[in-house]
Amino acid sequence: MSLIFDFFLGPYKDKETFIIVIEAIVFVTGILSVWYAKKENILVYPTGLVATVLTVYLLYRDRLMGDMMMNFYFSVMSIYGWWNWARTRNNKKVVHISRTNTREKIIGFGLFLMTMIVTYVVYRIFDVEIGPSNYIDIFTSGVFFTGMWYMALKKLENWTLWILADIITVPLYAYRGWGMLSLQYLIFTILAIQGYFEWKKSIDNNRQTS
Repeated sequence: MSLIFDFFLGPYKDKETFIIVIEAIVFVTGILSVWYAKKENILVYPTGLVATVLTVYLLYRDRLMGDMMMNFYFSVMSIYGWWNWARTRNNKKVVHISRTNTREKIIGFGLFLMTMIVTYVVYRIFDVEIGPSNYIDIFTSGVFFTGMWYMALKKLENWTLWILADIITVPLYAYRGWGMLSLQYLIFTILAIQGYFEWKKSIDNNRQTS
């Protein structure tokens, strides 16, 4: 058990107190955001915004430009998703949980490629040396951004992408010394799996009643 604590919390021995406090806020609001997403609750967006904006600052300090850009994208997409989920017509929600169609899959793949290219360019602009972990970061940035867009549209496939990227991010953040964020993404993985099945159940129920 002590090895587990050392793995996740060891890097914080030499960190400044205010950074630990910020990361703790990110930890709590990030988990709340995914929990609300699982429940199809619009509070996913305000809680998510707190987490992503603070994370942008944390990652900028560590020169993790790919992850920083990803969280900046999250902040922008959260504003769009918040608006989209809030839309109503005749007092009924306009956007409902559904699966992606062929057009949305193609757009999603395009967003995935575009995000990876933009993230790579950002690394070059900031003259950050790109190592193996950064290429992983570039890949997960594309997956996360596409997943965020699918979530804004309430598409089931957003959870599949979150699960994939979360699993990759757990050891990546641990390697970089962000133990609390690594633990957060482990919890994200569990919540994303639950979210997938809850949203799939919602789709199946709607089919039966239609």
